[in-house]
Amino acid sequence: MPITAKRKVREGFVSSDKMDKTIVVKVSRSIRHRLYKRTIRQTTSLKAHDAKNECKIGDKVRIVETRPLSATKRWRLLEIVERAKGATAAV
Repeated sequence: MPITAKRKVREGFVSSDKMDKTIVVKVSRSIRHRLYKRTIRQTTSLKAHDAKNECKIGDKVRIVETRPLSATKRWRLLEIVERAKGATAAV
C-alpha cells in the first residue's frame, strides 16, 4: 500500500464568489523579516472549488489541497468555519 502525504489545509476568508463553482480565498500568514526582525503579514490568493456555490464574500472557510481541477484551481472547499456577518442564512 503506497504511503500518501497529508494534504495541506489552509484557513482564510472568501474575497470573491463571482465565478461558477469557484471561490477566491485570501490566506494570511505572519513571517519574521530576515533583516529587520519585524513581523510581516503576507497574503496569498488561492482559487478553490465550491461545488454547491454555498460560500459568500467574507465567509471564513477551510480549504484542502487537491489535484489540479483547472488551469489555476488546486484547492477545494472543506468546510465553512464561520458565515460573514450580515449574510442571509438562505442557502
